[in-house]
Amino acid sequence: MSGPSDIEAADRRTEASAPTPGRLRRATRAVATLVVGYLVLVLIMLAMENSLIFFPSAYPEGIWHPPGLEFEDAWFEAADGTKLHGWYVHCDDPRALVLIAHGNAGNLSHRYDLLQQLHRRQIAAMIFDYRGYGRSTGSPSEAGVLADARAARQWLAQRTGVAEGDIVLLGESLGGGVMVDLAARDGAAGLILENTFTSLPDVAAYHYPWLPVRLLMRTRLDSAAKIGSYRGPLLQVHGDADTIIPYEIGQRLHEAAGEPKELVTIEGGDHNDPRTAEFYAAVDRFIDRLNAPGEDAAARE
Repeated sequence: MSGPSDIEAADRRTEASAPTPGRLRRATRAVATLVVGYLVLVLIMLAMENSLIFFPSAYPEGIWHPPGLEFEDAWFEAADGTKLHGWYVHCDDPRALVLIAHGNAGNLSHRYDLLQQLHRRQIAAMIFDYRGYGRSTGSPSEAGVLADARAARQWLAQRTGVAEGDIVLLGESLGGGVMVDLAARDGAAGLILENTFTSLPDVAAYHYPWLPVRLLMRTRLDSAAKIGSYRGPLLQVHGDADTIIPYEIGQRLHEAAGEPKELVTIEGGDHNDPRTAEFYAAVDRFIDRLNAPGEDAAARE
């Protein structure tokens, strides 16, 4: 049996281990500080959402006189009157006419090598800058860049005499979300997607798993929800070492798309790596298939 001294010692240990009012107050303050800090961080990220998504380089930053590339300046307006700018590279007897939407950083001049490579393959192309990029006016937003793409395709169709639905769309990274929207709304001769995503919240959740981005983000570019409405041919190219938009996200987008479709995997390819010979070979094959007799009708059955 325990004696009185044992009972007294046990009581003292219980008293020592029991939380005192001071300890409880300090713990409560620490938890409250963490919660408030977390909420403040969420609010800051929401307030800065556009600046965390769009990284425009305005003129004159860029390569505005690229060697070995002849182009025509395209000046046009979006439906809301925003003045926009692009480059059009003409090609005699082109195999295809391609409209390019670039990624979220830089401006069109940083993609001049893509225009050169397409021209060497007898492909005419236009690339445009979203509002706030390059020589385009305004500030970027989801609604804005989608409107800019529609205006760019209208200009290209009027300039070339090619119907809007006969233009091939190519979207790089964020531009993939722009072009999926355009193709899903109005169709396209073909859709080429390079290192793009299911939705922006999915990408943000990958990088910030501790933030409720899927619930709170306003800029969504939800390609996974839209791509099923596009009924034409799809070529998707993605690097399997992409650290910005993981390959698995690209795979999920591909699974959401209808046929005919092809996913080309660039082994060891990261998000901002230079385009490889494998990429251009895939584009060549895709254009050849588009030009094959009966391909257009088969794609839309």
